[in-house]
Amino acid sequence: MTDPNAIQPSELDQLPDRDPEETAEWQASLDAVAKAAGPHRAAYLMRRTLERAEGAGVALPKLLETDYVNTIPTAAEPTVAGDEAMEARITAWNRWNAAAMVTRGSKYGVGGHIATFASAAWLYETGFNHFFKGKESDGSGDQLYVQGHASPGIYARAFLDGRLTEAHLDNFRQEAGGNGLPSYPHPRRLPWLWEFPTVSMGLGPLSAIYQARFNRYLTNRGIKDVSSSHVWAFLGDGEMDEPEATAALALAAREELDNLTFVINCNLQRLDGPVRANFKIVQELEAQFRGAGWNVIKSLWGTAWDELFALDTTGALVRRLREVPDAQVQTYQTRDAAYIREDFFGKDPALVEMAKLLSDDKILECFHLSRGGHEARKVYAAYKAALEHKGGPTVILAQTVKGFTLGQGFASKNANHQMKKLTVDEFRTMRDLLELPIPDSRFADGQVPYGHPGVDSPEIRYLQERRAALGGPAPARRVHPLAPLPTPADKAFAAFDKGSGSQNLATTMAFVRLVKDLVRDKETGRRWVPIVPDEARTFGMESLFPSLGIYSPKGQTYEPVDRDQLMYYKEAKNGQILNEGITEAGSMADFIAASTSYATHGEAMIPFYIFYSMFGWQRTADQMWQLGDQLGRGFLVGATAGRTTLTGEGLQHADGHSPVIAATNPAALSYDPAFAYEIAVIVKDGLRRMYGQAAPGEDQNVFYYLTVYNEPLPQPVKPSVAGIDEGIVKGLYRFNTAESAGLSPAANAPRIQLLGSGTAIHWALEAQKLLAEEWGVAADVWSATSWGELRRDAMEADAALLRGEERIPYLRRALQGAEGPVLAVSDYMRQVPDQIAQWVEQDYSSLGADGFGLSDTRAAARRHFGVDAPSIVVAALAQLARRGEVKATAVKEARERYGL
Repeated sequence: MTDPNAIQPSELDQLPDRDPEETAEWQASLDAVAKAAGPHRAAYLMRRTLERAEGAGVALPKLLETDYVNTIPTAAEPTVAGDEAMEARITAWNRWNAAAMVTRGSKYGVGGHIATFASAAWLYETGFNHFFKGKESDGSGDQLYVQGHASPGIYARAFLDGRLTEAHLDNFRQEAGGNGLPSYPHPRRLPWLWEFPTVSMGLGPLSAIYQARFNRYLTNRGIKDVSSSHVWAFLGDGEMDEPEATAALALAAREELDNLTFVINCNLQRLDGPVRANFKIVQELEAQFRGAGWNVIKSLWGTAWDELFALDTTGALVRRLREVPDAQVQTYQTRDAAYIREDFFGKDPALVEMAKLLSDDKILECFHLSRGGHEARKVYAAYKAALEHKGGPTVILAQTVKGFTLGQGFASKNANHQMKKLTVDEFRTMRDLLELPIPDSRFADGQVPYGHPGVDSPEIRYLQERRAALGGPAPARRVHPLAPLPTPADKAFAAFDKGSGSQNLATTMAFVRLVKDLVRDKETGRRWVPIVPDEARTFGMESLFPSLGIYSPKGQTYEPVDRDQLMYYKEAKNGQILNEGITEAGSMADFIAASTSYATHGEAMIPFYIFYSMFGWQRTADQMWQLGDQLGRGFLVGATAGRTTLTGEGLQHADGHSPVIAATNPAALSYDPAFAYEIAVIVKDGLRRMYGQAAPGEDQNVFYYLTVYNEPLPQPVKPSVAGIDEGIVKGLYRFNTAESAGLSPAANAPRIQLLGSGTAIHWALEAQKLLAEEWGVAADVWSATSWGELRRDAMEADAALLRGEERIPYLRRALQGAEGPVLAVSDYMRQVPDQIAQWVEQDYSSLGADGFGLSDTRAAARRHFGVDAPSIVVAALAQLARRGEVKATAVKEARERYGL
């Protein structure tokens, strides 16, 4: 049997030991201490030794966990640079108004959250009073990612600083009538206040990391010096369960983002109960962040604990704090001193003796009230240390009590996330605790009053002076009037009008060629931000590597293996390309930061993020909703699009539904262009709308989604058709007729209209020829560049009609007078072209690639889904047969002829 006490082999056995005798002496000393003074003393000495080694610059792996105590000792805390008593009064008013606002709104059933801000009030107030820089500060000020459920506290502060009124507070979560406040941080709903949507859990921390990274990108590229801007992300300990919340921790450490601080409100509770009932979430997070390379600051205990730690001469208190699970700490918050004496102190003889020296009031003060996140001086020390730390990001783990100051009926209760109101008696108790001068007479008819010390009061003057010193109010979103970006020279767009001649060209490559020209534009080229998730070579973008460079804050510290090649892998500190590795979520976070730079930094940037279409909307649609909320602008490009066009890849790569998901996003303009010249027209119009001179009534705060294909096909000359650019932008134009295609149909030939989008138009053109030559049917072919925009326009026309305005949808005007039925086809599920069905006056039917994708050739896949040219012919004949315009036998004959 293996001796469990024997020293097991380790990696150190592989390293030379130049003095084994000295090594043995050190080991023997450690054994002696452990035997004489106990393992805890031995562990303490080892910790002290490691600490000294680190201070001396000796390279050693870091410990992943420290004791369950504050990182900054009380004796090392700096003096708070302000009036602590004044700040306590301001915080009390904010606590009161946040609770009053939610309680008053509860009578309308609109909900709201009270407990989160109650626990985090000092985390925000200390920052607002001393650290968070406003928009008038250097650079662009700080960026604040506010925990979504804490929004009532932010509104309460905006009420005190004069940016909101009682009428606003009374319309919390009641926006329909105007003058309302959104439930959470929603820039689209309150664009002068909120900068960043955060309530979709996990997206806030991910976005904050990439925002801090994008700040460095702007500075290193010489666009704008925002080196003085700091990103603060306020998060919940339960939120850290989301995979996105910790997905980019290593990136932040690797790129040494010391312009970033996470503040995690560790109130030990999530929505239904404890975050880690049988474990310790603070210790888990500390290990996770330390392991990823972050600086970790723990602010767990308030000053009332100093006496207890001073009495802890044996280390028993620290050991007990480390072993008590979080759910039991939560229980102590709700129990009396006798219970705590027995359950906490009674487990160790040394603690029993310690408890004899403590009064019941002292025990309750420590276990009910005194937390590091509830004391301004503790929070101030942590924030100051975070800003002074250089070379990497910092996370502050601040322990709090959920529902703090709301009364024992609220604090630490499992259900407090769902508790939306306090009774009048509970408010009176809260008033007395906070020492607010609100008389009983103001509780008229059971209504809780808002509180305000007066516009000329010392509290308001102090608050406004502090914010003025820090650069103005916060949070705040500013969109400074920007001169429209000049339109790039027409040459870049017109290059595609002449087609590709005898060369086959995939639309993915057409888009990349267009971007190559646009990034060379003298006026706007440097504002393009190419973003790609480690698939640049797939999309033919490797030629951009040496010319634009791949952004790296360290530049290129190595000689690339392909340095002798023309298109070598070039990294640069001022590189323009963001090559994110295999992370669609990270790439989307990059896109969001770049697409909102016009507001965050007053610098319009033009991001385009190109990705496997299957792994865009399906994987990161939540972030695309966040993008719409944050009023982002730019181009999303779903490459290798379609269910049948990406040969061989199969089920999990074949995109047949991204336009369906895109259609659910009100800010997304989704296009499925068929030809290179259509891409040029769409991009040019997108640049005009988002960055140039938008037309009256046009919303600039949109983003474009283009699907492009990897199938090399002939790119035709742009037809000389009146209004073709309008048709491309609006979503539909007639590409040709049977006559203009040179098919010479008979005068009385049955006629059908074939609508195709993206690569499907090529099958429609082939079917057009078969219908004419083999079945005597005349078909006109239309390019449906955007089913979604056709639907959006038609819905707007319907809404106008309800207002008593007459407006004909563009779709109906375009198809007016078109003979015969309409058959629509795309490389997507039928739901995509069926978006427009109810507004088509002609008989309408559709074909699509419904179901899961499969691995095979393009031709086999299209036959499998019934969307190839022969399938279109059979569907067209069936549609005409139902109308009596061709013989019913023609359908059966066609199926047999084409082997369907």
